[in-house]
Amino acid sequence: MDLIEKTREFVASFLEGEPSSHDMSHINRVEALCLEIQKVEGGNSLVLQLAALLHDVGVIKEHEEGGDHAVYSADIASEFLSKAGLGKEVVEAVTGCILMHRFSAGKSPETLEAMILQDADRLDALGAVGIFRAVFSMGALRMLKHATGIDKGSSKSTVYIENPIEGFNEYMQYKPFIIPEKLNTDTAKKIAEERLKIMRLYLEALNSETGTYEPNL
Repeated sequence: MDLIEKTREFVASFLEGEPSSHDMSHINRVEALCLEIQKVEGGNSLVLQLAALLHDVGVIKEHEEGGDHAVYSADIASEFLSKAGLGKEVVEAVTGCILMHRFSAGKSPETLEAMILQDADRLDALGAVGIFRAVFSMGALRMLKHATGIDKGSSKSTVYIENPIEGFNEYMQYKPFIIPEKLNTDTAKKIAEERLKIMRLYLEALNSETGTYEPNL
């Protein structure tokens, strides 16, 4: 078994039972997006694949302990890849990408690979799959708070609004439609615009059916 598949199995073992939207399907989509962007923009495909596979491996620890899953993921990735025999330079390139990827951290990546991972992760919040992830994640986080009292603070303003449709609409204003201006590569920006067309149509339909939301997108 090669390193990529070993890494995929390793990450899957960590994310089994992940309760929000950072599961293996998200990981696999981000990996595919990284490679799609890399074909046009360039970059080291090995570093990108490893970073994509490992970028959320610490998310369960964040759910349990708080903190920043990007930091946890980088630490876990460093230990795993070092034990797998990768050189220090490659390990540092991968962990550097992971530390930069998180949307809410607002960090500016310095390497092409880090730019591409950040773009790919953000693109997965757009389009049809972005709508699905937003609704699924909101439901999971609301249930997590109900069952355990854990409050995912940074999402409080949208996730925990009493009317979930209002919360969803506020989330849409807060995140997806500001993503294009935060993307690094031209390739990612083109993908984003196509995906946002789907989201605009969905919000128009939601407004028509509920009468609760006036889009300003």
